[in-house]
Amino acid sequence: MQQFSVTKTSLFPSQKNRALLQTVLEVSDLHVSFPVYGAEPIAAVRGVSLAFAQGEVVGLVGESGSGKTVLARAIMGLVPPPGRVIQGRVLFEGRDIGEMSEDEMRNVRGREISMVIPNPRSELNPLLRVGKQIASVAKYHLDIGWAEAERMAEDMLRKVAIPDPKRRFESYPHELSGGMAQRVVLANALICSPKFIISDDATSGLDVTIQAQVLDLMRNLVREHNTSTLFITRDIGITAHFCDRVAVIYAGAIVEMAKRETFFENPCHPYTIMLLAAFSHNPRLRRQWFKEGIRFKPSELGTACPFAPRCVRVHDRCRHEERPALHEIDPGHFVRCYFPVER
Repeated sequence: MQQFSVTKTSLFPSQKNRALLQTVLEVSDLHVSFPVYGAEPIAAVRGVSLAFAQGEVVGLVGESGSGKTVLARAIMGLVPPPGRVIQGRVLFEGRDIGEMSEDEMRNVRGREISMVIPNPRSELNPLLRVGKQIASVAKYHLDIGWAEAERMAEDMLRKVAIPDPKRRFESYPHELSGGMAQRVVLANALICSPKFIISDDATSGLDVTIQAQVLDLMRNLVREHNTSTLFITRDIGITAHFCDRVAVIYAGAIVEMAKRETFFENPCHPYTIMLLAAFSHNPRLRRQWFKEGIRFKPSELGTACPFAPRCVRVHDRCRHEERPALHEIDPGHFVRCYFPVER
């Protein structure tokens, strides 16, 4: 069985094509931790590096508690207290977000970087009509008058396929269905044509029919505006239809990353295969890759491979040596594993 050494990885799918890609946002060796009274801090994000080309959609897949939302908040400069970035940086068009003032970040959020969250009703002000809320975003960030902002808001409601946008412009959030509320939040996020958008499990609370409609709508709008996107989800199947690249995160670290076709045709990390097996209708396949293991907090893992307690392919090296780094096993295909699955 071939073993891979630890080497420094590139952030883009291919070194050959790297020069051809315009970087919009780059996350470099990012570490985020949360202090705990009387105990070691909890490392929620551990050494994540990602880069996004213009117009590229990168899917980030992982189970609850893997660090997806903390990473998204760190990119927005909104790590919830008492958490903090202890190492690494986030560069947006060459500017370090961590060094921006709060006033500078207010101009970036909403105007150049936007976020769509899974609970639209917590995002919308229940006391304001939805059209006014969307128009307020445009007026603040684009420095335009109310008449122009309201015209843009109504047009955006039309683009996100809200029926009868003139009437819905005057609606309050409680008068909207879940699917409509999610479309309004999407309109809010896209009205200023941001260069980077984060979708944090944005369709998880919708039924499958509405979910498919919102996903198609989001994909079309992202392509129309050539917006780079971080698409966070717990449903690995969605990434097959929506994303250009897919990254899998476990215990705060990326364990596999590849172009979409490569990712689904040749998954190599045991955790990735376990996630895919969970969607299989074959019980033998699920049993083959599932192993009961002790789950640790990232702070309790030490320096060994964090997936070792649950891995069906675990070796002594995995338990006792430093955790492996991302290694490029094929062009644009990175795996954090000493013993990746070979075919």
